[in-house]
Amino acid sequence: MQSKGEDTSLLEDTEWILALAFLTDITGKLNHLNCELQGKVTVCEPAAMSEAVVMEPPRAGGFLESSCGTGDSAASLDDGIVDTANESSEEESTGEREEEAGAPDAATSSTKTTEAPAEQSSNTQMVSAQRPDSLSLPAAAEPRLWTSQRDAEVQLRMGDSGLAAENPLTVNQMFTSAVERFGTFTALGWKEGEQQKSLNYKDYYQACRTAAKSFLKLGLQRYHGVGILGFNSAEWFISDIGAILAGGFAVGIYTTNSPEACQYVAENCKANIIVVENHKQLQKILQVEDKLPHLKAIIQYKDALKEKRPNLYTWAEFMELGRDEPDAPLDAILSSQKPNQCCTLIYTSGTTGQPKGVMLSHDNITWTALSTSQHVRLTEATQAQEAVVSYLPLSHIAAQMVDIWVTMKVGGATYFAQPDALKGSLVNTLKEVRPTAFMGVPRVWEKMQEKMKSVGQKSSTVRRKVAAWAKDVGLQTNLTKMNQNEAAGRTPLSYHIAKKLVFKKVRKALGLDRCNKCYTGAAPITKDTLEFFLSLDIPLYELYGMSESTGPHTISRPNAFKLTSCGKEIPGCKTKLHNPDEEGNGEICFWGRHVFMGYLNMPDKTDEALDAEGWLHSGDLGKHDENGFLFITGRIKELIITAGGENIPPVPIEDAVKEAVPLISNAMLIGDKKKFLSMLLTIKCQVNAESGDPEDELTPEAVEICKKLGSNATRVSEIASGRDRVVYAAIQEGINRVNEKATSNAQRIQKWVVLDRDFSVGGGELGPTMKLKRPVVAKMFKDHIENFYKELATPTTPDNPLPPK
Repeated sequence: MQSKGEDTSLLEDTEWILALAFLTDITGKLNHLNCELQGKVTVCEPAAMSEAVVMEPPRAGGFLESSCGTGDSAASLDDGIVDTANESSEEESTGEREEEAGAPDAATSSTKTTEAPAEQSSNTQMVSAQRPDSLSLPAAAEPRLWTSQRDAEVQLRMGDSGLAAENPLTVNQMFTSAVERFGTFTALGWKEGEQQKSLNYKDYYQACRTAAKSFLKLGLQRYHGVGILGFNSAEWFISDIGAILAGGFAVGIYTTNSPEACQYVAENCKANIIVVENHKQLQKILQVEDKLPHLKAIIQYKDALKEKRPNLYTWAEFMELGRDEPDAPLDAILSSQKPNQCCTLIYTSGTTGQPKGVMLSHDNITWTALSTSQHVRLTEATQAQEAVVSYLPLSHIAAQMVDIWVTMKVGGATYFAQPDALKGSLVNTLKEVRPTAFMGVPRVWEKMQEKMKSVGQKSSTVRRKVAAWAKDVGLQTNLTKMNQNEAAGRTPLSYHIAKKLVFKKVRKALGLDRCNKCYTGAAPITKDTLEFFLSLDIPLYELYGMSESTGPHTISRPNAFKLTSCGKEIPGCKTKLHNPDEEGNGEICFWGRHVFMGYLNMPDKTDEALDAEGWLHSGDLGKHDENGFLFITGRIKELIITAGGENIPPVPIEDAVKEAVPLISNAMLIGDKKKFLSMLLTIKCQVNAESGDPEDELTPEAVEICKKLGSNATRVSEIASGRDRVVYAAIQEGINRVNEKATSNAQRIQKWVVLDRDFSVGGGELGPTMKLKRPVVAKMFKDHIENFYKELATPTTPDNPLPPK
């Protein structure tokens, strides 16, 4: 702003200098130069710096610009579960519809929006097929809704009322607020040997500030990455938040990544520093160190260093670097941070190509934490502290959102599982912590189910009969509650008896006796597993979302819950079904402040994900029921289009086969551009506790199933490729039952084969969240697939059901 009496020539000189500064890419000095030339102050900060004031653009769009951040500176699960991670840039699952006047087309229903927003800001209307990034615009232009440049700002999708209108916050602002309200409450807990350790919120924040100062001393540059490669721990959290406070990017790296995959992520985010868990992960970085020009230091947070190297630090050495550093430089960075700037990169699992760096802003994280915590009705620590167990890979947004951000928002306590959690020790941690909320990917719940079934089969006849009766009561009671939306109606006496005899004991055995919020997401879960836990009075609430939506978009909850539905939108968000068919199935599109900034350095990919009006296109197909519940019905990229032109979503058919044949572990439908459908099948087998690789031995449940069929098989190799005629006949019978329910002949499975080994993360067939990598599997088993379509007859046709000898 200029004063009325200011010298005109001075203003003109100012404009020329500003223009020159922009062209020579020294935009970071613009505010300083502008203020200095106007003779006002020597250090210029945004006017909204201390109050998070929201600047409002023209009313046409209903959007509000972001504010600047303050500079506050407060002083045995079965050992068959492999390392998972809630992947996706096209995945998860997560509800409450809320009409927000400021979101697009506010007059429409939040769950059944079928039109694009009627009004947009002038900024949005100018969007063309080739969207320019924020920094390519003149300095005076408003930020756009998306960008692919690391130091750009975006326009926030603000609303006029409700949660969508909440003041934007930086991560530092949210954290300092938590410290003020919950300072002495436990924030993090973990075990060292048999000793329990913990940090309260005040000490947690100070540790993050110290880490931030250490990062700065090591040379962390603004908008450069801090890669974190290791299992969940306090050091992981402190590194993540410390990187953000220091003005860098927090960048989780999957522990299952190869050295080359680690190199790609580190190079893409221009990582100055990489934090590794142990010597094993350190070796991956050392193998590619010479290919990482931006790398300045490596920190190892567990175990003693096996060798001394320049710029390699233990955790203690690293934290000591920043302990006595002055606060002023860090506080200056915190004061300059804005909610609409990037702070975290989530790299997609690369299921469909090179991983993409999903840019999440401060507001993406802090607002989504607020909306999610309110939607699922978490209690603040001052009333009753929530407790969660951190074990899912933190390189994925679901684990970060649950374990770090939502928990912080309500002052909850996060307890870290052991590194071998998914190889058997998770149940022990659950029993010790007794969490109030628990998130599991489908494979975790499936492994629990298999373990309980295996134990149940060894019980006495009386116990089995009581359990079967209780499960029947539990399923019917919960289905009635679900369908009546918990309307007034008396719970039957039999339910209370079953609860005392069975349900309470099961929950206690799983460590879930205090847990009233059990969630599943990141990949599809079968109806069989949902009903199994519902019968034990443990409803699993499905979540749905993506890395690109900062995790959740819809979440089921006790009073808004339907089997196989992902629930309803979290408050302040909207859903649009793009190009719905006659049955109401359309591409699911998201709107809200949880929608990401863009893909780092990938403007074309960003254009594909976000349309001209700013809606995020998920690539998933879905529909709403009459009550607004969202159901996922398929994935556009996974749709099989047969040679006859019929569109077939594979997942429902694959799930039906797994339900009809409990022996089956994984199923993949084949048939794109083919004359008929075929299927690759794997058998449930034991998993190596150390490597996570599938072994030849069948699971106890699979052995029991084989015995009931009249087969003595105990190994996959005794069944695969048609070696066990009895088992093959049983599989064919199950597929016949699935085929009988097919909606058309084109959706019948004509041929199939049992493979020699199960799919796994290590084998490359599954992503970190156990999602099927279809292109990879198709390439790996190309010969089997080609045989389907050149053989005249196989043992799998109804006319020839048994394999040749």
